[in-house]
Amino acid sequence: MKPRYPRPLAAGDRIGVTSPSSGVGPDNRDRLDVALAYLVDRGFKVEVGDCMDGSTHVSAPAQERADELMWMLLDPAIRAVVPPWGGETGIDVLPLLNYAALAEAEPTWFVGYSDTSTLLTPITLLAGWATVHGSNLMDTRDDRPSRLHPWLDVATAPPGSTVEQGGENWKRLDDRTGPVDATGRLIGGCIETLSPVSGTRYLDTGRLRGPGAEDLIVYVEAAEERAFAICRSLHGMRLAGFFDGAAAILVGRTGAPDEPTLSQDDAVRDALGTLGVPVIANVEFGHVPPQLTIVNGAIAHVRFAGDEQYFAQTLV
Repeated sequence: MKPRYPRPLAAGDRIGVTSPSSGVGPDNRDRLDVALAYLVDRGFKVEVGDCMDGSTHVSAPAQERADELMWMLLDPAIRAVVPPWGGETGIDVLPLLNYAALAEAEPTWFVGYSDTSTLLTPITLLAGWATVHGSNLMDTRDDRPSRLHPWLDVATAPPGSTVEQGGENWKRLDDRTGPVDATGRLIGGCIETLSPVSGTRYLDTGRLRGPGAEDLIVYVEAAEERAFAICRSLHGMRLAGFFDGAAAILVGRTGAPDEPTLSQDDAVRDALGTLGVPVIANVEFGHVPPQLTIVNGAIAHVRFAGDEQYFAQTLV
């Protein structure tokens, strides 16, 4: 399966904002207003949905959240959908989305990370859309190192563009040494939110690994779970085949806690160290800024050799 890309965003396009998981409470309304104003200042129009309530852990009942997300993704007047942030239980929306309708529609940019990964990755795998693991709306900004690109830089790039991003302080967690030079299609997301659906049709990376298909570059990142939980989740994802066909695995920077006898790095080694592929950790994506923008479905080229830490994505 070769993913399809939305057309590049341009000034005057409409961006939809909805919360398919957790909404925005009163204490964060000012932050939301600043983020919306940023999009307007960049020349975009903004459509804020009804599913935004932050009084509980979800913004609305599951069917309402699914219906609003589907409306925004399918409405040709809306060219991107960006939730304010992730949340907790977007998993309940998964079986309510119409993937066949999405597969037949013109793709729309769908952006986010954390619990939004629960939806991004299945939409790439089941509907064939390239999706963006990047800053949520409330984190959208330009004040990041020049070697990184905000999601808007990627979403406005011409078709077929190669987006190059450097890295710093990467490290290998597999037992091999020597330079890494790997190419493959990108797929991945947040460990805590993807692991509950590993082994289901929603996370079948085999759809990107058909006959004649490229290898995969699989990326994962831990949000907040302790090392034992991350270790168990990664073992489960490995057993379910999520890492099959990987030419390399990228692990995002994390502030998640270690255990007295197991660090986060050790958790990754324990679960993935026997796969026989490079495992590169401390890569700039996920819950610790600065954050790489990663496009699910893009062709990635990763090089890691001494001081060379290079990550490029080609939107094809």
